[in-house]
Amino acid sequence: MTTIKKIAFLALFAFIPFFATARNATFSNADYNIALAYTDTTFPGDAVFVHMTLTALNKKIASEPSSASLTLFNQNEKQVDKANFYVLSTSKAKSSVDMLCGVAVTLWQTAGTYSITVKYSPFGLQEMEFSLPLTVMDKTFVSETIELDSSNTEIRTDASPKRTQQTQKLSRVLTERDKNAVYQFRKFSLPTPSTRRTAFFGDRRVFKYSNGKTDTSTHIGIDFGIPTGSDVAACATGKVVMAEERIVTGWTVVIEHLPGLFSLYYHLDSLKVQEGQMIKAGEIIGQSGSTGLATGPHLHWQMELNGQAVNPDFFTTDFAFIDE
Repeated sequence: MTTIKKIAFLALFAFIPFFATARNATFSNADYNIALAYTDTTFPGDAVFVHMTLTALNKKIASEPSSASLTLFNQNEKQVDKANFYVLSTSKAKSSVDMLCGVAVTLWQTAGTYSITVKYSPFGLQEMEFSLPLTVMDKTFVSETIELDSSNTEIRTDASPKRTQQTQKLSRVLTERDKNAVYQFRKFSLPTPSTRRTAFFGDRRVFKYSNGKTDTSTHIGIDFGIPTGSDVAACATGKVVMAEERIVTGWTVVIEHLPGLFSLYYHLDSLKVQEGQMIKAGEIIGQSGSTGLATGPHLHWQMELNGQAVNPDFFTTDFAFIDE
């Protein structure tokens, strides 16, 4: 029999949402203006987004392209994540460009004062840079022990070449970054109307195998306890980059929403989409189930940013600072 034991008071604590806060900043010189909004307080497992608008004041430079990158450093000045900005929109006269970039604050970061460095080349001019302060707050995660039956023990300990190939393929998909994949930057929706969460993002897990051995891991998604056959919807508009059956995650769908940002849906009973298909927010992509490594019918919903797992709830807020 498969059983799950959780620390009760932490399970209740996990329902409390943690939302990042935003700060605005501006800069101006004779050639251009910069206006930005960014995440200045966050938590381990969340993300940092910078929404930046460059406006040319000198008509001679207005037609030249702009570029920028974003790097997150921890308290020890060690790089945590780095990514390039992508363009959301450009004015007709090319005098203004709206850019966005996000980096992951991984689950294993500790509380403290971090910094964000933005390097930018505005309208083809010399590269410049500035730094922004970031506060990472402490967060407590749920601990749980999961006892696996012989079937799930076999799946979790599978070391076959097929599983290795599947793991490598998913890793390649999640680390690819298409700068033109700008599909939705307004806040995302939950993939199911269910409010019953059976596992949380960042859960610290101990697996007890049927052979008496144990293993540990961190749960990098949110599990919704919904019956087999329940509709599962895309959390945002995007492109399906994977739709197939896998050993551990069962029938799986992966959707790209922004450059480097993907949503993942595991343990589905059936699929309604195929790879390469464009999907609108709220469109049904399949039905929930218990395929792969599952202790019962549920939906595992996961978000990946630059190849790092990020709290899915973060994206149900105005993460890109876009006025509705």
